[in-house]
Amino acid sequence: MNIAVFCSGNGTNLQAIIDSQKKGHIKADISLVVSNVPDCYALTRAKNAGIKTLVVERKNFKTKKDFELEILKAIKKENIGLVVLAGYMRMLSGNFIKAYENKILNVHPALLPSFKGTQGIKDAFSYGVKVTGPTVHFVTLDMDAGPVILQSPVKVTEDDTEETLAQAIHEEEHKIYPRAIQLFVEGKLKIEGRKVRILE
Repeated sequence: MNIAVFCSGNGTNLQAIIDSQKKGHIKADISLVVSNVPDCYALTRAKNAGIKTLVVERKNFKTKKDFELEILKAIKKENIGLVVLAGYMRMLSGNFIKAYENKILNVHPALLPSFKGTQGIKDAFSYGVKVTGPTVHFVTLDMDAGPVILQSPVKVTEDDTEETLAQAIHEEEHKIYPRAIQLFVEGKLKIEGRKVRILE
């Protein structure tokens, strides 16, 4: 199976996925790294790993539809079977999601359905929760609302800052995201309504 990873930033989850694949834990090819930010460090990580990269900037297209068609064309050409969002800071349209229905994964830095949106860590920390942690889920039309694949609890300690909490959450992301990808590759994820059954 060919995988495309979409990134907009530093690419630490991308690195975790690359490392996991190199160790043989993900038995698939990371064929393409797509970014909307031409100078993001994720692209450097991809190049260092010998992975093909594609930069598509929204500003170069009249409409969001044209922008996404350019990406869809590229991932279809690479015969991509799974799209992995790893810090990709753009919402995908309904048309894009439909084209890859149940074949797009995302990681969110809070225990969904709590603290949706772009400030998941900050919101959980400010709220004063005692436990938070990342969620890997399928992407659907509603933001951060798709069926949950894996979650990992992270305790919030008395002396945690938002930064130390973020670090702990990212460490867990780097464990559960590659695992969720491998479960998908092995065909072990079965969506039943809102629930994802992990097949033995």
